[in-house]
Amino acid sequence: MLRTNLSSQISLDQISTKYYKPQNAVERSVLTCFEKVPVDIYATQEDGISQVANAISGRIKERQREGRFCVIGTGTGETLRPLYAELVRKHKEDNLSFRNVIVFNLYEYYPLEPDAPHSAFQVLKEIFLDKVDIPQANIFTISGSVPQEKVGNYCASYEQQINSYGGMDIALLGIGREGNIGMNMPGSSASSTTRLILMDPTSRQESARNLGVDNIPPCAITMGVSTILSARKLYLMAWGDEKAEIIAKTVEEHVSEALPASFLQTHNNATISIDLSASAYLTRIRRPWLVTSCDWTPKLIRSAIVWLCQELKKPVLKLTNKDYNEHGLSELLAIYGSAYNVNLRIFNDLQHTITGWPGGKPNADDSSRPERALPYPKRVIVFSPHPDDDVISMGGTIRRLVEQNHDVHIAYETSGNIAVGDEEVVRFMHFANGFNQIFNANQDDTIRKMYKDIKDFFREKKSGDADSKEILTIKGLIRRGEARTACTYNNIPLDHVHFLDLPFYETGMIEKKPLGEEDVMIVRKLLQEIQPHQIFIAGDLADPHGTHRVCTDAVLAAIDLEKQDGAEWLEDCRIWMYRGAWAEWPIEDIEMAVPISPEELRAKRNSILKHQSQMESAPFLGNDERLFWQRSEDRNRATAKVYDELGLACYEAMEAFVQYKPL
Repeated sequence: MLRTNLSSQISLDQISTKYYKPQNAVERSVLTCFEKVPVDIYATQEDGISQVANAISGRIKERQREGRFCVIGTGTGETLRPLYAELVRKHKEDNLSFRNVIVFNLYEYYPLEPDAPHSAFQVLKEIFLDKVDIPQANIFTISGSVPQEKVGNYCASYEQQINSYGGMDIALLGIGREGNIGMNMPGSSASSTTRLILMDPTSRQESARNLGVDNIPPCAITMGVSTILSARKLYLMAWGDEKAEIIAKTVEEHVSEALPASFLQTHNNATISIDLSASAYLTRIRRPWLVTSCDWTPKLIRSAIVWLCQELKKPVLKLTNKDYNEHGLSELLAIYGSAYNVNLRIFNDLQHTITGWPGGKPNADDSSRPERALPYPKRVIVFSPHPDDDVISMGGTIRRLVEQNHDVHIAYETSGNIAVGDEEVVRFMHFANGFNQIFNANQDDTIRKMYKDIKDFFREKKSGDADSKEILTIKGLIRRGEARTACTYNNIPLDHVHFLDLPFYETGMIEKKPLGEEDVMIVRKLLQEIQPHQIFIAGDLADPHGTHRVCTDAVLAAIDLEKQDGAEWLEDCRIWMYRGAWAEWPIEDIEMAVPISPEELRAKRNSILKHQSQMESAPFLGNDERLFWQRSEDRNRATAKVYDELGLACYEAMEAFVQYKPL
């Protein structure tokens, strides 16, 4: 059986149900004492979607029995798509009728041409409205083609239409990375109504990803905060660890115009529905000892002690009984007898994560090391979603593995061609054309003609236009060349460099095809050929366009198939997850930390700089303005600094890893 969603089941901690499934109202009030909005946490996204869909279904049926309309405000973000899919299923399989439903779309991009193919409303039609029995007359949407001088009156009219149906019964919301609801950007006031708004760069990037296009208009017409809060019931949903931090701020911090979603705290019937991954920063999940007695697992103990050290700015071995008692950790004193005993246990635990031998140290006692000593040397595969994630995320560790004589293979899962700027193509074609004119005695006209055609294409190219197949091929070749150069710099033989070009990616657009069997089989074939003792995969699943998650799912699905078939090589293989460009592992989760010297850090930077097309011209830097080599160095130095502050050895930098154990 092919399972292509295993990354969604990665859990660094086994969260006790007592923290997110209270048995009664008293337990809930204790657990949620830091939360200012009701939050329902579900073990999986599927569980959460099912519960919200059932509630919406119940409200629609209740209104049907009353002979009244059910008025729903609908967003179109990525978060809401699974909900609409479940509502469509209920319509087709459970005979749920939507004939009494009135829909008001929350926002639309502006300006748009009439009937523009890439619009919020078009997405809503494709994923929901066209698949159920909502009468056309019951569907109201904001137009993105209203003349600018008429936008004010148009927005007022939209408000009047909502009010003419008695207001909204339900508003369905996602949450943006900046805390926006609808398209209400930071700075939106609680009294704001439907209006034209300029989107911030982060929201534009998110919207472009949701629509599967390269660019979208700079503005949007959106229901205001006041309009959304006027709904009798609000459901805000969030899934995945990339939403964890913004959810915690929304739920536990003060109401602020800088965080529009925080206005849900002022609503008397709002519910936030999230999965365990999105709950990771809530106090009852991240710091449960502050709200209740705990089931003290080794990971939770380490998390508590690291937190206490950071709160008090003390190293581990200097914590006292008083420190534990005053910060809600007296249970640990009762279990271990004294602060000294707990401190020593955690100090040794953290110390044992540090190793200069990421492939295992031969002829050494490996009982307290992250990696086993044997076999030596090991066959290693580093899976890199794009042709630079390997060196950005674990360039120092790769050099260590090579220097310690392990058989290292690098597998680039996608071509990364859409991340190459057009000017790079022109530069390379200019070189190729000049080379051809100087050294080609036969004066073959092919390159000259291609060079002219490409320049003509770029001259006419409009924002959002897909590149031609030839241009995408050239962009892919540029990235291959850079990857080979970086591998050669790291002394990896070119026959150990594998370009998988997984088909899901090769659309030439931001929107990719779903991960399929063909992708998984390409990965599986490589695994079967090499039969590695170590696999490194991307655990950094929050990249802006989702490619890391899909690539990790491809590897995990291939491993899963090998496990189902009883592959013997898998019994002697460990799988390590790295992070780098977008996030870093929290110190309490790290299971292997590889020190990097100043010289090794410079070598890592040089490896990253070999990917010249991804320097200042890289189009997908996200909302972090630092270049990739700067992010990487800052994160590696920050990890080393945390270890130093906890009283362990002081290194220049460290790369961190967490082990993945196949389900």
